[in-house]
Amino acid sequence: MTTDFGVYIHIPFCKHKCFYCDFPSFAGREKYIDEYLNSLHYEMELGAEKIAEKGKLTPHTIYIGGGTPSHLNLSQMKILFKSIHANMQVKDVAEFTMEANPCTIDEEKLHLMKSNGINRISIGVQSFDDGCLQRIGRIHKSSMAIEKVRLAQKAGFDNISIDLMYGLPGQTLDMLKKSLDKAMELGIQHISVYGLQLEEGTVLAKQQEMGRLELPDDEAVEKMYDYLVEYLPAHGFSRYEISNYAMGGYYSRHNTLYWQDVPYLGFGSGAHSYWRGNRYENPVDIGEYIKATAEGKFLHIVEEAVSEKAHMEEFCFLGLRMTKGINKEKFREIFNRDIYEVFGKVIDKMVAKALLGESETAIFLTPLGMKYGNVVFGEFILE
Repeated sequence: MTTDFGVYIHIPFCKHKCFYCDFPSFAGREKYIDEYLNSLHYEMELGAEKIAEKGKLTPHTIYIGGGTPSHLNLSQMKILFKSIHANMQVKDVAEFTMEANPCTIDEEKLHLMKSNGINRISIGVQSFDDGCLQRIGRIHKSSMAIEKVRLAQKAGFDNISIDLMYGLPGQTLDMLKKSLDKAMELGIQHISVYGLQLEEGTVLAKQQEMGRLELPDDEAVEKMYDYLVEYLPAHGFSRYEISNYAMGGYYSRHNTLYWQDVPYLGFGSGAHSYWRGNRYENPVDIGEYIKATAEGKFLHIVEEAVSEKAHMEEFCFLGLRMTKGINKEKFREIFNRDIYEVFGKVIDKMVAKALLGESETAIFLTPLGMKYGNVVFGEFILE
């Protein structure tokens, strides 16, 4: 039975929607949680029945994201884990991650997670500056984030990731430096660092429209970026993807599947799947998702049958996100064409601008290319 795929499980519920968030997540919908978990169980059953031929799914990785999965109470979390174990072979999973918010994890939940096979936890810290946290709508304080990271370590987690952000309202380079220093003190294994993006419909985007948002200027944001890309490697964190840094071998195996063009199944509202050359998307609305699942629909909304052109473009976008770049031989194996035959002019142009580098086996972003990745990605769109 195949194990070369990942599973993503979406828990769309949050205690509070952050001001920058445009993910399919909802605050104040707790009355739907129990019904949602029932639907999630049924969808996993359908997946096991149709893909594993009535056996259990055997993914390489499992990732529970959101929303805020740790917003579930203890009994709800037990129901979720029971559903996963009933439909998936968990003991052989290489990596089993669960996202958590500092406000909604405690000792009991951490021990429950650990006893059910979670071997990696991703904590949404974003900043260790209380002012920054308040301005982006986070409801925890720096002291709580520190406390919960240490609590996770005490519970036996030795693969802990945190998210940090830069370019935040009112943030200075000194604030970012202090956040990075604090992360180093905590002895975590993985850091994802994201520049703030103002997405349409978010609270921050609305504040900007009303002229009430004070963001660092472009020069200040660039200095933050330049600082962190030097700081993290200097402190033992290898950059393996545009936004991700890991100590030793603690890279995210699940996210790496996405970047390496490996199939994945998504369960839950708004979850995406990439399976047998097609893309699928579940309804974002919780009620619509529950209704569709009750009707026995699985991998039912075909977003697109991926054309060869789109597949080649995406293979390059995803490959370039990784520091090791696009594997030339893998491109040839998948598409039966030399990459230079398709993208030769683009590659030459980007190499000449010092945005791309080449080796015998790969094409990769240079440090300058990492900084201006979106410029490079745009060049790989075929006419």
